[in-house]
Amino acid sequence: MAGPPPTHLPQDPAEAELAGSTPADVVRRHPASPMAWAALAEEARDGGADVVTVYAYSRVGYHRSLDMLRRNGWKGNGPVPWEHEPNRGFLRCLAMLAVAAREIGETPEWERCSTFLRDSSPAAYDALLGDA
Repeated sequence: MAGPPPTHLPQDPAEAELAGSTPADVVRRHPASPMAWAALAEEARDGGADVVTVYAYSRVGYHRSLDMLRRNGWKGNGPVPWEHEPNRGFLRCLAMLAVAAREIGETPEWERCSTFLRDSSPAAYDALLGDA
């Protein structure tokens, strides 16, 4: 039995802007952009922000991603391939949310998100969480 077809998100217009602007500025211009929220969460993490901030940015990006996935035919499950670059904003948000959840002691959220990432894209799981 075949499963649902892979979901391929459209190109994220914010992605090109991230090279020349701060993630916060890009989020202001593109608040629905998973890629911008992922970049903001990663910048916060790399800058030593409180993990709750990273968790919040990741959660916003995750929810914006779910909206976008549904608009593009996703029915709640099925592959979201890492190899299709426009999917990477969602996958990065999901991985960041998983890690931040684990760091604040929210084990069920860590387990749900890391499993969701692995089920969506084993390649993304390997690239983003590896042996986490």
